[in-house]
Amino acid sequence: MLAILHTVIGYVFSPPERDERGLSQSTETALLLAGAVVVAMAVVGVVTAYVTGKLGALK
Repeated sequence: MLAILHTVIGYVFSPPERDERGLSQSTETALLLAGAVVVAMAVVGVVTAYVTGKLGALK
């Protein structure tokens, strides 16, 4: 009877199983940051090329 009681208590108070699928939060953050840097560099490159082209036409 005591073993059944311990089993029931174990099921009630045991922590839920962790879902280990997917990336960790830090990896996800690093990938999002890298993507944001790539997008920012592309925008800076496009704006620089545009301004340089317009300045070249003024000479």
